[in-house]
Amino acid sequence: MTDPIIAQKAPFKFKVEAGRYYAWCACGRSKKQPLCDHSHSGTGIKPIIYQAKETEDVWFCGCKASAKKPLCDGTHKTL
Repeated sequence: MTDPIIAQKAPFKFKVEAGRYYAWCACGRSKKQPLCDHSHSGTGIKPIIYQAKETEDVWFCGCKASAKKPLCDGTHKTL
């Protein structure tokens, strides 16, 4: 398994819609950050599926090191 790549040292603000599913990029290789574009193929890392409970802005992790994946927990501040 390959380690994730830091996509950015800040979260991604992203508008989600209630009931929809989103595939968060866990590997950091996607060109469509913060969402998966299947660039993880061969890495052993799979995207994390997030279901929005309501329509709102969320902060998806950009550093790929959050303990609350796929959401940001501020870990990027320590990298």
